[in-house]
Amino acid sequence: MAAAALTREGGEDAFRRLFRFYRQRDASDLRSVVDFSAPGAQVFRSQLSISSVSDQDAYRAGLRPVSQWKAYGLSGYPGFIFIPNPFLPGCQRHWVKQCLKLYPEKPNVCNLDLHMAPEKTTDLWGQSKEQLRRKGSSKWEPRSLLEKLRWVTLGYHYNWDTKKYSANHHTPFPSDLAFLSEQVAAACGFRGFQAQAGILNYYHFDSSLGIHVDESELDHSRPLLSFSFGQSSIFLLGGLKREEAPTAMFMHSGDIMVMSGFSRLLYHAVPRVLPNPEGTALPSCLNQALSSDLPAGSVIEHSSDEDWQVCAKYLQSSRINMTVRQVLAEGQKFPEESGTNGKGQAPSEDSHHENSKAKRHKPNTV
Repeated sequence: MAAAALTREGGEDAFRRLFRFYRQRDASDLRSVVDFSAPGAQVFRSQLSISSVSDQDAYRAGLRPVSQWKAYGLSGYPGFIFIPNPFLPGCQRHWVKQCLKLYPEKPNVCNLDLHMAPEKTTDLWGQSKEQLRRKGSSKWEPRSLLEKLRWVTLGYHYNWDTKKYSANHHTPFPSDLAFLSEQVAAACGFRGFQAQAGILNYYHFDSSLGIHVDESELDHSRPLLSFSFGQSSIFLLGGLKREEAPTAMFMHSGDIMVMSGFSRLLYHAVPRVLPNPEGTALPSCLNQALSSDLPAGSVIEHSSDEDWQVCAKYLQSSRINMTVRQVLAEGQKFPEESGTNGKGQAPSEDSHHENSKAKRHKPNTV
């Protein structure tokens, strides 16, 4: 049955039906998927706050001047903003390297902490880079630790069991990602945005992200920012109830999504990861070289050829997504937690993904 027919059918949990449709490996009917590189009737141009971000600050974050961005909205989804790849040439590589080499390092938390001794997860990059570099095309080859990475949490670490954040389970938020997030939020009309929590998701071609709402943050007046790199995906954006059929859209490398206002608390999911539409191993935007003269104060760092070879091999079958949120409003504090020590408890290994069985694990005491 075509996606459009499933959408019209409505009824109980229309979101789940469309999720299953797009999850199918042989789902060939993608005509109903919104493509922001060729916007259709449901898409309209969205206004940005150009004066809120100086060209210099945009350059420092690895972004083109905001006046050169294109931003779109979707009919029926007020507060949703889609920005097709606004990154300067070569700058996506920095964020890919950070997500694979730096952000998984302690004291940040990842899924591998749940069933491996701390000393085994202290240098995932160092333990994986040679194996990744030599990796062939056979799916029977053993996976490196980086390929077993499913999620990393930053800042206020999300407690996947209680679905809450805690004042006592917090590590410093990366300054480069905070700066990038602040510029994007300001361009979308949210000046003063504070990047306080991040969830990084690592997808392979067999991965998906289950249907959920991001509602654990105490301040819902601030947007949710989403950055994607690597292979493409289908993203489903639904309504306030799962009975409402979602809209499907493509997300490509470098694309940014902002969910704010009404769209901040809508159901969403990623049913499928797809090869990039150019038909090449990597999207062309990831093959671009970084300028040799970065502006003063830039948060972007040059990647060595050796490091990028590892990242590129990883991305040939993978997608990385960074989501950034502000948890607390200015001056707001977490409520007192009775009967707990405030430590965040780790989730099941793939509780945020749908490609393996969930298991219970001991609380994480990091």
